Amino acid sequence: MPKLIEPTIKYKDSFLRGEEEMRKEKRTTMSSHLNMKKGEDFGLFVERLKGYSEGKDLPEGFVSESVCWLVEGDRYIGRIAIRHELTEHLKKVGGHIGYIIRPSERKKGYGKKILELALEKCQELGLKKVLVTCDEDNTASRKIIESNGGIFENKVKDNENEPAKLRFWIVRGMFAG
Repeated sequence: MPKLIEPTIKYKDSFLRGEEEMRKEKRTTMSSHLNMKKGEDFGLFVERLKGYSEGKDLPEGFVSESVCWLVEGDRYIGRIAIRHELTEHLKKVGGHIGYIIRPSERKKGYGKKILELALEKCQELGLKKVLVTCDEDNTASRKIIESNGGIFENKVKDNENEPAKLRFWIVRGMFAG
């Protein structure tokens, strides 16, 4: 049974294999986005992620966020970041929740599950109305958001070099689960 956990060194090898899968897809990885350098102590990286929920050591422009990993058995499957508040940029294209499933674990229902569990965390954080976005061309993500109660609001274009973002709201009481 998959579950959300705080980042932990227990999943280091599986996490790093997942990050390598993401790099092969030419996607931004969590470790590159947060400037984890090759050879950096993984335990320090994990502690930094945990500190983000308290607003500690945030990269410039970031807001407090709870980072969790979806795991099953000894496998790292994916991750979520729940932003506790929204900047103007996040209101436009980022939303409260960012999630990703490693490529080798896609099309197995984990995307729907990770968002469902993230919405439960949002309730724990007191978020009553949650914005979730996805790229216009990401049909799988759109279906995941809609299956978790996402109500389409609009499409916005933030950067000419990137796909437009679809914006969905999920309201407390409408959360799946």
